[in-house]
Amino acid sequence: MNYQDGKDIFIFIEQRENHIQEVSLELIGEAKKIAKTRAFEMKVVGIVIGYDTDQLVQEVVEHGVDKVIVIDQSHFAAYDTLNYTDALEQIINTYHPEILLVGGTVIGRDLAPRLSARVHTGLTADATHLAFDETDKHSSLLYVTRPAFGGNLMATILCSEHKPQMSTIRPGVFDKPERETANEASVIAFNEHFTNDASVEILERVEKHIDMVAIEDANVIVSAGRGVKHCLPLIKSLAHKMGGEVGASRALIDEGFVKKPHQVGQTGKNVKPATYIACGISGAIQHTAGMEKSETIIAINTDEHAPIFNVADLGIVADAKAVLSELNARLKQL
Repeated sequence: MNYQDGKDIFIFIEQRENHIQEVSLELIGEAKKIAKTRAFEMKVVGIVIGYDTDQLVQEVVEHGVDKVIVIDQSHFAAYDTLNYTDALEQIINTYHPEILLVGGTVIGRDLAPRLSARVHTGLTADATHLAFDETDKHSSLLYVTRPAFGGNLMATILCSEHKPQMSTIRPGVFDKPERETANEASVIAFNEHFTNDASVEILERVEKHIDMVAIEDANVIVSAGRGVKHCLPLIKSLAHKMGGEVGASRALIDEGFVKKPHQVGQTGKNVKPATYIACGISGAIQHTAGMEKSETIIAINTDEHAPIFNVADLGIVADAKAVLSELNARLKQL
């Protein structure tokens, strides 16, 4: 699709059982931030699709959008690829957004490619950075950066010929804006006639139960690199005593010492815990890009020149096994 009148940033507000996913709120904050860098008015518009959505709309408004477009119909209560694609296609055809951002979740990765094909535009997947041209405040061309070649390179991708410019964004990359009850926004009920496409019938929904807390939600993460694979039990023990989770660099994931859901970095998860303890991690950009926004970073490494110390708030040049043993012993006494 190619049009000339679009100028706003639209965000698909993902909800599951009438609970907004955190990544959608993170996208509101980042969209507001980059919109302010333009010399023209660029509004941030939330798209809420579901059933009985009043509470969702209020939450989106309180997180800072300028406008909300709402589709509230019973057959949108649960996510369905075909129906949601049809709905978003009609919104795009009606309002001509300059940019459409979608969270890089299971649902977002299912929905965005189908939608981009439907409206004949490009899609940059799993992005970690958004920006406009700093030298041209009148440009609305979005610079979308994402890891490439297994995280060894960062690629910046432009979609200059087709609209909307679309991207899925990795959860945890951006900061969620503060919720302000005084915020106001215009709300548009998009009451088009939608045909309930029953080509796909949902017979049952089975929730996956995971014993561990998702590391992106953990308040404390004790993370292991290749240099400490011999003392993983100490790392797991420390994480448990601190009420946190275990993280790992890609090296330990690839070698099979730690499972993939624990991976931190460009090809893993982005995390922002209150405390991040990096044990035996050198600090390559592929890893630090996923944890550098942590509130407090403590690095333990025998190499005093390791790059990890450049992002650490506290650096300990020592054998990680000795430090971990001492920390476990001290916490056991509490």
